[in-house]
Amino acid sequence: MTMATCGTVTALTLGLPASCAVPEAKGALPKGVFVAKAPASAKTKQHLAHDVARIVMLALLRPANTGLEAGTRIPEVLVMGLELADGTHEAPQDVVGLIAAQRKSGMLFACTRTHPDLGDQVAFAVRRALPGRAGHTPTYHVYVTDWQPAADAHLTIAGTTMDALFDSLCSQVILGTPDAENLDERIARAQRITQLEADIAKLTADHQRAKNPQVRNQAYAKLHKAKQELEALQSA
Repeated sequence: MTMATCGTVTALTLGLPASCAVPEAKGALPKGVFVAKAPASAKTKQHLAHDVARIVMLALLRPANTGLEAGTRIPEVLVMGLELADGTHEAPQDVVGLIAAQRKSGMLFACTRTHPDLGDQVAFAVRRALPGRAGHTPTYHVYVTDWQPAADAHLTIAGTTMDALFDSLCSQVILGTPDAENLDERIARAQRITQLEADIAKLTADHQRAKNPQVRNQAYAKLHKAKQELEALQSA
C-alpha cells in the first residue's frame, strides 16, 4: 500500500504504526468541504484558500488498529497533514481550529513547509479546551509547536485508551512530553508561568523607567510579588 503523504511526511515517518496509515488514494481531502457547512470568517477562508496547499489525512488511529481500549470522549484520533503554500511561514491556527471543531474525533495536525535554508520542516498543532470550571462552556485554544526538521518529527503512542492517547498527543504538542498525567493542571501552570515571565519583563522595565518614587515603589512591589509566584510555580 502506498501511504498518504504531506510534503515528505507519512504516518511511518511520524513513528505511527503502518496499521494506522491512510492509503494515498483516500488521503487527499478537498479544502472546500471544511467551509461547506461550518461558519468561517472571511479571514479564515482566505487562509484556507491561499496559505494551505493541500490537506491530507495521514493516519486514523482506532482501537482496532492500535490495540488500545475505546475511550469515553474520543472515539478515534485523526492525524491530518496541512501542506503550506509557498511563501507561508506560520501554521494557520484558525484553519486548524476550523477543521478540528467539525468532528468529535481527536485531531493532531502535522503542518509541513519547505524552508529555503533549512529544508523540509514540521510543526505539530492541536485544538484543546482550556482548563476551566466544570459546567461552563469550554473555550478552545490552538497550540502549535516550533518548527523542526521533518526527519526529527516523531509522535509517541502512549496510554491504554483512546482518551489517554489523545491526551498524550496533546501533551506532546503543548508540553513536549507524552506524560498526560494531570494534563490540564500542568497546562494551566505552564500558561501562568509564561504570563508571569511576560509580566516580570514589563514590570522590570516600568521600575527602571519610573522617576516618581511612589510609582517606582509600586512597580517594585508588583515585581517582587510576581517573582515570588513564578519561583513557587517553577519549584512545584
